[in-house]
Amino acid sequence: MADKSVSSTGTVHIEIFGQTYTVKAGADPGYVEELAAHVDAQMHEVSKTAGAVDSVRVAVLAALNIADECFRLRRQVREADEKAARRAESLVRELTSVLGE
Repeated sequence: MADKSVSSTGTVHIEIFGQTYTVKAGADPGYVEELAAHVDAQMHEVSKTAGAVDSVRVAVLAALNIADECFRLRRQVREADEKAARRAESLVRELTSVLGE
């Protein structure tokens, strides 16, 4: 589990897979904490399923899982955007046809 704490300097102290890191939080420390929790959960899941013990190997496999998730979501967004654009074009044609008559 990702342990975290926010300092007055805008840095967040997080723990991922047993290692503590200090990172700049920017405007939303909660977002950094959420990211850390996601990475920590992915690493623990990979460690359980792959039986990997080496933290570097676990991190690489977790990064691949996260990249896969990211690419799938990007594809879904792109497909949804394309579908919405096609639907908008269709509606414009219908409106043009109705208003032009």
